[in-house]
Amino acid sequence: MKTIEVLGPGCANCKRLEAVAREAVQMAGVEAEIVKVTDYAQIAAYGVLSTPGLVIDGKVVSTGRIPSAGNVAVWLSE
Repeated sequence: MKTIEVLGPGCANCKRLEAVAREAVQMAGVEAEIVKVTDYAQIAAYGVLSTPGLVIDGKVVSTGRIPSAGNVAVWLSE
């Protein structure tokens, strides 16, 4: 099972990124747990300076933008 973390304070873009991640999980056909990380210390620990951020299995794959569901699905498949 994959672990997807959406990093951000809960803004509109963070919510959009979470929706994109859920869509990507369905597209990729993988099992994944989606976790929202709103604590600034935890976000900073990943080295993310601009939100929203996306972390898959502990690896930062995107920061400061909302990638397409297709891109996220590819990252989930790797």
